[in-house]
Amino acid sequence: MTRQTRALFATRLYEATLDTPKLLAELAHSCLTLARDDGAGARWSRDHGYRGYTSYASLNDLPRRDPVIGDLVKLLDRHVATFAAECAFDLGGGKLKLDSLWVNVMQPGAAHSGHIHPHSAVSGTVYVAVPEGAGAIRFEDPRLAMMMAAPPRLPDAPEDLRQFVYVAPAPGTVLLWESWLRHEVMPYQGTKSSAAERISISFNYRR
Repeated sequence: MTRQTRALFATRLYEATLDTPKLLAELAHSCLTLARDDGAGARWSRDHGYRGYTSYASLNDLPRRDPVIGDLVKLLDRHVATFAAECAFDLGGGKLKLDSLWVNVMQPGAAHSGHIHPHSAVSGTVYVAVPEGAGAIRFEDPRLAMMMAAPPRLPDAPEDLRQFVYVAPAPGTVLLWESWLRHEVMPYQGTKSSAAERISISFNYRR
């Protein structure tokens, strides 16, 4: 008797590290400067209950506005090209292009509920500053809504069989995933008196 179990329909998560302390320090400075000077972004963040600051709804030209962020995008282009090849995307000889990029400066108590990134192919985040207690990013099995009567997984189940996978990033971590993959940022557990900001830069690439 022959027996075989195969894994089908893989969900890829790309992880790399920017081993560039100088670039990370410059990015942190740029992000904190934006949080201080971008009045429109600060108002949007306040009006939408965002604990901290995001440029998501206020600035769409950061790689041109700030040369440091422009340098980051050059590195991201290479990582995204590698990930696209690993996903076997047929791009007809072309490449994915940056569609949007925004800064996040999160204060203690901040979180980001489950969501996807429509109208893009690859999404990701670069982690610039990750204080203790800053909260992991959680990825959800895209089949979860169809599992119906499926039993829960054992606590020590292999990562590729879990319904949720948590990734605790460090400064310099780059994460990439296909934009349809639902994810959320767990609450930042620090206290206002003792914790620094959690700084990240998120982005989308499209065809």
